[in-house]
Amino acid sequence: MVEAILKDKQLIVPAAAFMQGEYGLKDIFFGVPVQLGRNGIEKIIEYDLNSEEKDALLRSAAAVKETTAALESLNLI
Repeated sequence: MVEAILKDKQLIVPAAAFMQGEYGLKDIFFGVPVQLGRNGIEKIIEYDLNSEEKDALLRSAAAVKETTAALESLNLI
């Protein structure tokens, strides 16, 4: 990942990215494919998902939000 950024390789890798509407997710860090280049995450790659895949992604995002809320309630983040 560091080499991709330093050498502006535009490499596509899985990474946690701050979602701003991609895949229907907002205001959450979530693992998605990203393109890495000189500026870090150059863009989030959005693949077309079928309904089963989209449902699984949304369930996973809900679990991340639930865990984040639990950690916030304990003043851990």
